Amino acid sequence: MDLNADLGEGFGIWRLGDDEALLDLITSANVACGFHGGDASTMHRVCAAAAARGVAVGAQVGYRDLAGFGRRHIAYGFAELRDETIYQIGALDAFCRLFRTRVRYVKPHGALYHAAACDEAQAAALVAAVSGYDHELPLLCPPGSVLAQLAVGAGLRVVAEGFADRNYLPNGQLVPRTAANALVTDPDEVATRAVRMATERTVVAVDGSVIPVQVESICLHGDSPGAVRAAELVRAALIDAGVTLAPFA
Repeated sequence: MDLNADLGEGFGIWRLGDDEALLDLITSANVACGFHGGDASTMHRVCAAAAARGVAVGAQVGYRDLAGFGRRHIAYGFAELRDETIYQIGALDAFCRLFRTRVRYVKPHGALYHAAACDEAQAAALVAAVSGYDHELPLLCPPGSVLAQLAVGAGLRVVAEGFADRNYLPNGQLVPRTAANALVTDPDEVATRAVRMATERTVVAVDGSVIPVQVESICLHGDSPGAVRAAELVRAALIDAGVTLAPFA
């Protein structure tokens, strides 16, 4: 099982989360590429730290929306979203190359993640960007989503992702960020959910129902309260359950 987290989302002198501490615990890092968060110096720092630890680096591409942290929907045209996605992947890949590594996968962020899960036009733009830049790059996205379906149709590898620190609706979708119960904030509960995802391939939804989650990677949000503590518990719990942790790419 892969354990991923969103990193490099600070900007300038403002830091969000403890990137270095999380890099000691995860196997894949979704690094912001300067559009929803991050900047050149932050990308440089996180890529160096990830390479030193053998952590796979993925491009976390998002809307051009620093003020809204990429969590506000933007009605992009196909070509503009495709090109801005390529721009972000290329920028992060440049910093990876400084440390003799490269971008290993692509994951959309925030509002783009949710839009591409159901909006065929935005999903198609992401698929076109990844296919055009490097057809070997996997896409990390929700299982069964429109993005996953289009990516498979284009011959891309799709890696299904689950969230240990987010609540799920009975239909398998995430509880919206605007809801009070969107996040799972108890680190022990996050760890329990991660083990269940990895071993039983299920998660308990907000109504108590048990739903299937066939995933290859489990995400922890680096900006969530207690993110480092949760990651420590998740990693330890997975290893105790006999789950081998390794990057998917």
